[in-house]
Amino acid sequence: MMTLTEFNTVPRYRAEGELIQVCASRAWVRAMAGRRPFGDLDRLQRAAREVWWSLDETDWREAFEAHPKIGDTPTNGWSAQEQSGVRRSGAGVATDLEVANREYLAKFGYIFIVCASGKSADEILAMVRSRMANSAEDEIRIAAEEQVKITRLRLERLLAS
Repeated sequence: MMTLTEFNTVPRYRAEGELIQVCASRAWVRAMAGRRPFGDLDRLQRAAREVWWSLDETDWREAFEAHPKIGDTPTNGWSAQEQSGVRRSGAGVATDLEVANREYLAKFGYIFIVCASGKSADEILAMVRSRMANSAEDEIRIAAEEQVKITRLRLERLLAS
């Protein structure tokens, strides 16, 4: 965690090191570090969204690849916190999530992306099943919007003072 003032003034390499934990698209990280300084968190959040939507699908997929699959054991603290509702699920739901994750990956070519904060395993399982009916074009946009939600929460955590 750091303050916005610290984030604005640290060397670029350090800002990029923090931002890559927020969103693993290297293009997003470089663009965001280059836009500093930010006057307040709202401006930072607006810039994060603008930069994200200016990227292409390859950049989005790069960010998606850094996430653990829903139900897998997260390796970073933020993912673990975000998926805490899933870890409390029973074995049956965990197995169903594993199967749904495999089916989603086979259909769309990337892991299921959802802002899992505050959601139970049952809710997420219903979401992945529902989203399986989407076209590839619709689903990539939905996944990208979920990444925006994740990024917003992580930027808030990064700059919590």
